[in-house]
Amino acid sequence: MNSANDDLVRNILAADEQLVDRMGMEITEHGPDRVVGTLPVKGNRQPYGLLHGGANAVLAETIGSVAAAIHAGPERIAVGLELSCTHHRSATEGIVTGVATPVHQGRGTATYEIVITDEEGRRTCTARLTCVLRDRPADS
Repeated sequence: MNSANDDLVRNILAADEQLVDRMGMEITEHGPDRVVGTLPVKGNRQPYGLLHGGANAVLAETIGSVAAAIHAGPERIAVGLELSCTHHRSATEGIVTGVATPVHQGRGTATYEIVITDEEGRRTCTARLTCVLRDRPADS
């Protein structure tokens, strides 16, 4: 990790009204080739007591977008274009961990595979996120 990436990630996560805060998510590692985040199952369950599939999607899109933003650099922004999630097994307690790694890092798009595992290291979800990379608007 470097200080430029630290500042970029800090600024992304410091914006008002972040879903990250509401869901209890944390970014625990970030760099150009790997972003890691965690999410508690408690508070993010569906009615049957399982981690909500949408919570997996939020974790995947968040860490994939952070990875794309690091790749894009401070003068550009990353915006989600497409997200797909395959839910392999349920998580009912503890914390899940997502790891985003690049599949493609271009000038106009960046694609990441996100693997989410439970505390026993079992894969619970595999996601793929593609972000569009744009120049930062002048007013932001």
